[in-house]
Amino acid sequence: MQKIRSGPLAALLLGSIFTPALVQAAPASDAAIREAALKDDVAWDITEGLTTEVGPRPAATPLEARGREWAATKLKALGFANVRIEPYKMPLWERVHDEAAIIAPFPQKLVVAALGNSGSTPAQGIEGEIAYFPTIADLQAAPDSAVKGKIVFVSHDMVAAQDGSGYGYYGAARRQGPSIAARKGAIAILVKSIGTDHHRIAHTGVQMWADGVTPIPAVAVSIPDAEQMARVVSRGQPVRVHLTAVSKTAKDQPSGNVIGEIPGSDPKAGVIVAACHLDSWDQGTGAIDDASGCGIVAAAALQVAKAGTPRRTIRILFAGAEEVGGNGGRAYYAAHGKEPHALVLESDFGADKVWKVDFTLPAGHEALSTRIAQGLAPLGIVPSRDKAHGGSDIEPLVEAGIPVIDLQQDGTRYFDIHHTPDDTLDKIDPAQLRQNVAAWAVTLNIAANATETLGIN
Repeated sequence: MQKIRSGPLAALLLGSIFTPALVQAAPASDAAIREAALKDDVAWDITEGLTTEVGPRPAATPLEARGREWAATKLKALGFANVRIEPYKMPLWERVHDEAAIIAPFPQKLVVAALGNSGSTPAQGIEGEIAYFPTIADLQAAPDSAVKGKIVFVSHDMVAAQDGSGYGYYGAARRQGPSIAARKGAIAILVKSIGTDHHRIAHTGVQMWADGVTPIPAVAVSIPDAEQMARVVSRGQPVRVHLTAVSKTAKDQPSGNVIGEIPGSDPKAGVIVAACHLDSWDQGTGAIDDASGCGIVAAAALQVAKAGTPRRTIRILFAGAEEVGGNGGRAYYAAHGKEPHALVLESDFGADKVWKVDFTLPAGHEALSTRIAQGLAPLGIVPSRDKAHGGSDIEPLVEAGIPVIDLQQDGTRYFDIHHTPDDTLDKIDPAQLRQNVAAWAVTLNIAANATETLGIN
């Protein structure tokens, strides 16, 4: 999962659109689809199978390739049409060994995990004095002399939120911190894990080096250990750390997207893309991020197919290499961007219940958003004033102007788990997973059969 954004949607005057006077009884087909989806086992079957039979799926590795083969076989078995793997090549970054410890003044081990694209230490590691900054802004403001030759340590104050909004702001410590530290002459950087738990596990995640920056070792520290290290620093004595973060890189390694379709009856009506990402980080088994998303979108599309042939084709996109920069989304757009797309959606925020829906539809499509909101209301989902943005796997399509709907999941506990060894199947609540399927099935069914033109590219 890469980013979360929000903003006003001027086109939706919710005070008039979603008034009780305009609410009509949901069509029987919506009620039937909801009820069927709330008994669905397909999403669990996909999530359980992918995490059990493949496990972790780091981008551009043989494990991700196994995931693609597994997914293509599964989609064919479920009855999807036009199932194929669409390959592309990309750089590989791979973790080898991470280890760290405070060696003075109070020797003790630290739980760490290298960030994606981290520079590598020698096998024997490196040692240096800590330069501590409570926030990324403090690091940015520091003179180079306070950083040069030292191991930077950056903290933050992220807390849990239903909409996960802190991730975008506090995540700058991970995303931009390594490049800032490297430019100022640091020999390495330690970042307090971008998460909201207090488990002694480190949250990895990607960071991209700014142009012209020479990579340095960049490592996340578990939240309890980061807080411990801040207390050690507060004692006023120089703090020295030994860090080992060995990794390897390679060019032009294979990755790919997996696609399957529920064919529609009207090719001119455009394609709806329902996306997730197939890859995961290496520490857990990628259950909430994002095997569950793939289970949700596939199961929901099948529920639409069971109700009859939709007007629009629903295309399932299991994107590759989202975690390391959205390579799969860009590859999809390069291959299919000129095709007529009516609407895009993405599931990449775990498997807890959907609680609100955001729209970015063309002007004049208020009736469609009203119908979808009515269909979702019995599931406890409300329309919001926020603008839908999608995620990394559909971002190029959204930027090209394709309409997008966000079915927003409850993210209160998401950043306790994501990008950690704790991202495993036991964190999935089957009842909440089924509620996601129901929300997606209702939305896809209404949109796929809508008579509105929507935003064909």
